[in-house]
Amino acid sequence: MLGSMGTPLGDFVRIKRDSVQPEQLGLPDHGRRRSPGLRRSDVAARAGISVEYLTRIEQGRDRNPSVAVLHALGDALALNTAEREHLRYLAKVSGDECTGHLGPEPVRRHVRPSVRETLGLLEPGIAVVTNRLGDLLAWTGAYAAVADGTGLLEGDAPNLTRYVFTDPRAKRLFPDWDDVADEQAFDLWLGPRAENAEWLAAELTPAAGPEFTRRLNSHVVPARGVLRLDHPAGGALRLRRQTLDLPDDAQQVLVLLPADEETARAVDRLRDRSRHGGLRAIS
Repeated sequence: MLGSMGTPLGDFVRIKRDSVQPEQLGLPDHGRRRSPGLRRSDVAARAGISVEYLTRIEQGRDRNPSVAVLHALGDALALNTAEREHLRYLAKVSGDECTGHLGPEPVRRHVRPSVRETLGLLEPGIAVVTNRLGDLLAWTGAYAAVADGTGLLEGDAPNLTRYVFTDPRAKRLFPDWDDVADEQAFDLWLGPRAENAEWLAAELTPAAGPEFTRRLNSHVVPARGVLRLDHPAGGALRLRRQTLDLPDDAQQVLVLLPADEETARAVDRLRDRSRHGGLRAIS
């Protein structure tokens, strides 16, 4: 799939092992090492598995660890809930690669009428239908108003991932660009089918360069806190995010809620000055 070596599962376990310091887990410091983080022997002992088995997992030679082993690795590496979910997901991806299964159907860009109707009920709120590849498929007039002047909705097939990594305006729009970039790269792992994410990665890599590739292979599980925008017309905006998953479509409805009164007033001003009407869908 998208990993730089071995399997996605093996890469993630190795990256997490390298990122955890012994003192974080109450383990003795063994002194200077050639590589950072925990020794394989430390993780294996905490997980109750052999060093040889852990090595096989990290190198991609064992692609189907049991649920019990995954749980033990999560404990050994002190993973949080989101990281444990990612570990289980990568185990499934690695197993699918081994068996030749391609997973769910290809990505859908058509928005069902009932989803459009639901989106319409969210007016005058800020809401958009997306998929894990970052395609922006349908949005409310308020979302268009907030996106106005940023370049986000330009073109016939707007895509947030492409915008973040290739449009220079993105770094001006997102004060926390590093966090947003981590989120978009991570979501490619959750794309509904491996070849969809690989296609987008192949398109983005030449334009976005090593910054994109590094993030794609780092497996940073994002926290997704308050989204901050430095809007060219609205000023500093702070927006809380609420996501409604549509698993049958491999899509999500993302609703952005003003996090404070100042943001609410600024959004009202953007809506008032906008020439955009109501709901729009590209499919």
